[in-house]
Amino acid sequence: MGSLIAKRALVTAGGQGIGKAIAEGLLNAGCDVAIHYFSDERGAGEVLALARTLGRKAQAFQADLTDEAATVNMVRQAAGFLGGLDVLINNAGGLVARRALGEVDLPFWQKVIDVNMTSMMLVTREAVPYLAKANGASIVNVSSLAGRKGGHGGSLVYSTTKGAVLTLTRALSGELGAQGIRVNAVAPGLILGTSFHNTHTSKESADATTATIPLARPGNVADIARPVVFLASEYDGFITGATLDINGGVYCA
Repeated sequence: MGSLIAKRALVTAGGQGIGKAIAEGLLNAGCDVAIHYFSDERGAGEVLALARTLGRKAQAFQADLTDEAATVNMVRQAAGFLGGLDVLINNAGGLVARRALGEVDLPFWQKVIDVNMTSMMLVTREAVPYLAKANGASIVNVSSLAGRKGGHGGSLVYSTTKGAVLTLTRALSGELGAQGIRVNAVAPGLILGTSFHNTHTSKESADATTATIPLARPGNVADIARPVVFLASEYDGFITGATLDINGGVYCA
């Protein structure tokens, strides 16, 4: 695994849940980190506090990533603060709400697409010129088991966008490979202790899903952060265009 000491990483939605665990994992591995957040200022502050104890450079940047101008400004500020970028973690996204097909109107459809796909495209587009100067860089996109299997009831649009993240990952790996940028994805299964599942998953649903997991337990944020940090370290490796399924053994065709 390549050393991450003094590598420069941008993590979107790094103030809570999986993103926060990834940001902390990168700091512990030696990275300097720019943390994007939308509303979780307190969580972002906790990541900055960890950075201070480790003697690492870190700063938090607030932005609505569905706003193009705000996203362009955030990436520019983050790269300016770090002096460039070696690693990009595209973690921002969300279910928004559970709606069956008959309840999906165009504003809702577009909102979920913007939260999960448009935001990722904008951040990546703006980050690539910096990553291309890094002499070997790594992008890790956070997808979902829902993008493989279609998700639970009411997650039609979310699952569609998370499947699109996997296709975007493969497409980017081909487009950016000549610039020394590797692009991979992770597809988490049931990861409890996050605002996503606290908001959208009942205990009964979580228990039923856990009963189908071969390892007989739900995942936690550390289960995702560890492999993401590994993929981030592969800035000079041979892994690109791949998706790592992290779901406790649930079969994904």
